[in-house]
Amino acid sequence: MLTDIIIVLSIMILGIGIGLLIGNRPKIIKVIGVLTSFSIFLLLFLLGIGVGTNKQILNNLDSIGIQALILTIGAVLGSLICAYFTYILFFKKK
Repeated sequence: MLTDIIIVLSIMILGIGIGLLIGNRPKIIKVIGVLTSFSIFLLLFLLGIGVGTNKQILNNLDSIGIQALILTIGAVLGSLICAYFTYILFFKKK
């Protein structure tokens, strides 16, 4: 468990370092954006397969669905609120 966290943090720090070295190169940033989107879509697809093959989740989908919907709405609203305040504090021109 702890080693997994260390691996994830190490990969993140390595990515930040590479990002700092790459700098502001539009072509590379565009490719990275496409790769990021593709990776997210692939992860969502694989998550869907995992949910679809889990009989316990499918059998309890009615009760899990309501909880998941509430959590999803809360997460989206929280993200929007945080993004708004981040924009106001750091990006809005005065």
